[in-house]
Amino acid sequence: MSKENLSDWPPSQTSTEEEEEEEDDGEPKVCQVCGDRATGYHFNAMTCEGCKGFFRRAMKHPTKFCCPRQGVCVITKNNRRQCQACRLHKCQSIGMLKELIMSKEAVEKRRSQIRRNRMVEQPPVLSPQQEAVIQELFNAHEKTFDITFSHFQFRPIDRDLNPMSVWNQTASGQSVKQTRRMDNLSSSYSTSTSTSFSSSSCSLEDEEKDRNDGGKNTVFTTLPDVADLTTNMEEKKEEEKEKKEDRSDGGKNTVFTTLPHIADLTTYMIQNIINFAKGLPSFRALAIDDQISLLKGAMFEMMQIRFNMMFNVKTGIWECGPLTYCMDDAVRAGFQRHLLDPLMRFHYTLRNLQLQEVEYVLMQAISLFSPDRPGVINHGVIDSLQEKLAIALKVHIDSKRAKPEKHLLYPKILACLTEMRTMNEEYTKQVLQIQDIQPGNSFDPLILEVVSKDP
Repeated sequence: MSKENLSDWPPSQTSTEEEEEEEDDGEPKVCQVCGDRATGYHFNAMTCEGCKGFFRRAMKHPTKFCCPRQGVCVITKNNRRQCQACRLHKCQSIGMLKELIMSKEAVEKRRSQIRRNRMVEQPPVLSPQQEAVIQELFNAHEKTFDITFSHFQFRPIDRDLNPMSVWNQTASGQSVKQTRRMDNLSSSYSTSTSTSFSSSSCSLEDEEKDRNDGGKNTVFTTLPDVADLTTNMEEKKEEEKEKKEDRSDGGKNTVFTTLPHIADLTTYMIQNIINFAKGLPSFRALAIDDQISLLKGAMFEMMQIRFNMMFNVKTGIWECGPLTYCMDDAVRAGFQRHLLDPLMRFHYTLRNLQLQEVEYVLMQAISLFSPDRPGVINHGVIDSLQEKLAIALKVHIDSKRAKPEKHLLYPKILACLTEMRTMNEEYTKQVLQIQDIQPGNSFDPLILEVVSKDP
């Protein structure tokens, strides 16, 4: 069949079909124009491919044909090319219709529909190369993701409900009265029972653990009653003064009570993510400057992806092995709500997608290999790596997920990655602000290196 003949492939069962194949009853079909073997109904008549193409060309490019024998030629398979006038007359006499010829646009639309149908019939399958890439990523992830946190060495966390010095910088700085006002607001935020991530949820779990082990090996400090806060207000004021004075002592007496522990947790996560990246041959093959730029740019996002795997949407708590965290822990570490509120929404959104572990791993890799990070030099290679990872994620979803589960899942994952990018800069800003307020040994140098603007 010629390329030109293919352009008239018919639409399925419409009133303007170009051709309609006859049911196969076992009998040979004969072209009503020339007697050759027919392939089906074309333009409302049983014809061969040759007469079908002739009629279409004659209608699309009208030409006045003349018969040298006064229009009495008998058209056969052997002489059908000798008299075009009689051949066209025979086509029209058996009922072939010009109106059934499709336009170029309609033909192309029909071809596209056929291609789409074939794709639906043949679901995508991961290629051996994609399977190998995913396995390589998953192996590196398993070696560097400690869901039990058994190797986590940390300073004890202090969940004291005393008013905190939440530092909100303004253009002109804040007075002591303004700082105390912020303390009261922060304290009310911490003691609120209306939020899904109230600090009381953390304390109840910790209290139960303390009962079970007889009070031994206690990691968390039990929160005091609200009545105690009221009766001991004078003591709190004195403690607040002491905390403000302690800012100049190198951070020995912390202003942000949970900051030492949160800093240790962050350092632990950063070390694991660096080891994850080093476990990828494609990452190790990059120039060292690009490796550093990619890690610094993606670190916050990759940490949140890993934390999300431990997030409980029912309680709003991160369950990291024997340790549990709520959003108030970040507040007590000095982070502010214009970062924490969207971050909390992000964790609910991503966790509700119910991703498989391999999809979380591919998310991390897509975030890591982002060619538009500050300081990246070899954009082309990194862009190619990220594109391959994104395609692998798409094919994995299409091939491994059932239809209800995979509906719009891929674009939703990409939207979550984009959402994290918007919070990345704010996180860096707040870390540097906290370090400014509470210098000394609060943040490990590794954290400060990650958030630094220096290449």
